[in-house]
Amino acid sequence: MANKPHAIEWVEKSYHDLDSAKILYEAGHFTDTIGYILHQSIEKLYKSCLAYENVAIVKTHNLVELNELVEGWMGLEDAEIHLLAIATTYHTKQRYPSPHKRLPPKEEIKEILDLNIQLFTTVCQKLGIEAGTFGV
Repeated sequence: MANKPHAIEWVEKSYHDLDSAKILYEAGHFTDTIGYILHQSIEKLYKSCLAYENVAIVKTHNLVELNELVEGWMGLEDAEIHLLAIATTYHTKQRYPSPHKRLPPKEEIKEILDLNIQLFTTVCQKLGIEAGTFGV
C-alpha cells in the first residue's frame, strides 16, 4: 500500500532545498554550495519514491544507486544518469576542503538545477500532487 503522506513530507523538504538552490544560483552564489544543496534536493526526491512504496529508506548519498532503486519512476537517459553521478560528487567531494578542489562550473550547476526541476515535476506527477503546491 502506498504511503503518500510520508512521500509528500520528503517532497516538501526537497522543494525547500531546490528553491534555496535556485535563489542562490540567480544571486551568483558559490557553485559548490549550490551543488551541495541540489544534491540534497535530488536525494530527498528519490527517498520520497521509496517512502511512497513503503520501502526502507536506504542510507546512501549515491544518486545513481538511488535511481537504480526506483528506476521505474524516473526513466532517465544515460546523459541524465551521468549528471546524477556528477551531483553525487557535490556531496562526497565538494563538502570539505581539499588541495585539488575546484568549484563546479556554473554551466554544470545549471544542468543539475534543470535536472532537479525535471525530477521534481516527475515525482509530483507520479504522486498526483500539483508541483505548484510547493511554489514551483
